[in-house]
Amino acid sequence: MKGQKEITSTINNLIETLKDGQEGFKQAAEGVKDPQLKSLFNEYSQQRSRFATELQSQARSLGEREPETSSSAAGALHRSWINLKSAVTRGDDHAILTECERGEDSAVEEYEKAMRDNLSAPLREIVARHYAEIKNAHDRIKNLRDTTK
Repeated sequence: MKGQKEITSTINNLIETLKDGQEGFKQAAEGVKDPQLKSLFNEYSQQRSRFATELQSQARSLGEREPETSSSAAGALHRSWINLKSAVTRGDDHAILTECERGEDSAVEEYEKAMRDNLSAPLREIVARHYAEIKNAHDRIKNLRDTTK
């Protein structure tokens, strides 16, 4: 099993990814015209917030005094969400869906990396549950993107 420091680092990376997604989906919701997309993106933003809170709690239980609370330090948004801003300003639902899918690609990748780590059973269970829901969100967004033109 990995050391505690490596495990909390993995958790903190996931929290950053979730916070990036939370903010990305919030911006996407503000930018789309379609009310159903707006609702879906708000739902995903809230989901990412809940997931981040759950992982922050896990980090604290492992002795992390100050688990990650913000999106990635690389900027206001994760590199995979960076083009969302221009899509939102154009108000193009298809372009926004494309950028959301790109952000979700990154989230799926981060979770897959985390699941390859030797996490404790309870933590692995949480990460696997989050992964399944994030993968479902990714696939749903991809399908919506493919049917929206």
